[in-house]
Amino acid sequence: MTTDDTPLHQTLALLMDARQTVLPKRLVEPGPSPDELRDWLASATSAPDHECLRPWRLVLVPAAQRERLGQAFADALRERDPDAGADQLAQAREKALRAPVLLLVVVDGACGDPEVDLYERIVSAGCAVQNLLLAATARGWGSALTSGKAMKSDALRRLLALGPAEHALCCLSVGSVSGRRPARPRPAVGEVVRTLSDAGPVKGLYPPPNPQTP
Repeated sequence: MTTDDTPLHQTLALLMDARQTVLPKRLVEPGPSPDELRDWLASATSAPDHECLRPWRLVLVPAAQRERLGQAFADALRERDPDAGADQLAQAREKALRAPVLLLVVVDGACGDPEVDLYERIVSAGCAVQNLLLAATARGWGSALTSGKAMKSDALRRLLALGPAEHALCCLSVGSVSGRRPARPRPAVGEVVRTLSDAGPVKGLYPPPNPQTP
């Protein structure tokens, strides 16, 4: 991807451009070795963390526990739809069996300083997840961030033994890529950036005009 002479900012830009979601069903063995996994997980720890609260944690779901997670997904579906059929429940269970590495991301809304609100804690968790996604890409693995209604279910809360102020945010899957979809088009900078003006944040003023000199 780069040479030793490539400036760091260019390397990082290439890495971010290369990151792509690969659906968990397309993530296969081999996954990272235990040492690789430990090094990869350490990438999360440089995420911004106001007051050093450590308001999030990662729950690794090993192969021996995948069936328990799958049952929690099925139970979560039953919570939402008591009439769910056998095929639907089987599909819910199967979601826990994909990808060599599966993590759940949990954020704690109450630990430490109460002045650090839940939104800020979730942003910290999101930064940790992005670190992991980029680190997976840099190591040649595919990765996916997935969520869904099961994250808010009583069944999953029981499985993870979540406290009243804890929330399961998403799943993070990693493995070797068996196939990719075409990359989705990404928005232009001007589509996601607004420039503050006298009229408020205004679309279409990026890059902003040069300030007038006296």
